[in-house]
Amino acid sequence: MSATTKIAVHSLSDLKNTTDDALPNYLHSLKFRQVHTQTDIRLVLGYAAVAIAGALFYFDWKFGWEASKPYTAPAVAAYLVLNSAFSYWLWFVEKGVVYEGEGKTGKIRISTSAKKHIPIYEVDVTYTKAPYTSNPSQTIHIRTPFTRWFTADGYFIAKPFQQWLASEIPVVGAADPNNVVEEIGRGSGTTPESIINANTSAYEVLEQLKAAGVKATGPSGPGGRRRKA
Repeated sequence: MSATTKIAVHSLSDLKNTTDDALPNYLHSLKFRQVHTQTDIRLVLGYAAVAIAGALFYFDWKFGWEASKPYTAPAVAAYLVLNSAFSYWLWFVEKGVVYEGEGKTGKIRISTSAKKHIPIYEVDVTYTKAPYTSNPSQTIHIRTPFTRWFTADGYFIAKPFQQWLASEIPVVGAADPNNVVEEIGRGSGTTPESIINANTSAYEVLEQLKAAGVKATGPSGPGGRRRKA
């Protein structure tokens, strides 16, 4: 999503989805190649379950209940198995994975989440530096407010988002050293705890974060306002 596309800043799903969409775009620009193996397996499980249900429905409609009766129980059992496998794969294997890929600097797997009423981008990263034979896999957790790259008016600014990723994730920073900001520090992900309060509403938290954050400047001008021609 470009900086000229405006979203509702009080919608956590919009904030997260927009940020998730920007992840592969940035990594692809660094010559990372996305791996779709897990997504393909999920699709196969889902489509297989739907195909069984559809085939049973068609057989019953075409030939009647008596003809399809012997196949109903096995088909239902197969559907339940596939659907259970689909749910297990989605919740326990993928676990919120939004990107998995490989580049010249290493392999990377990124899962993201956002807790209810808390406008913080939570990211779990598993990476392996190249060469893989001499570098073990490592996992880090990073987090930061969405206001780091969203203006008060709801415009996404790519530069601070890219700087955050490059500064926090070693394999990304190695691929894009020009975006590494040492002041951010790897794995810091600091968030003012005084701002995040369990008794504070999502609206109040967003307002406080926006007041405490630094306003980004995009192509449409400070605060996301359009410049007059």
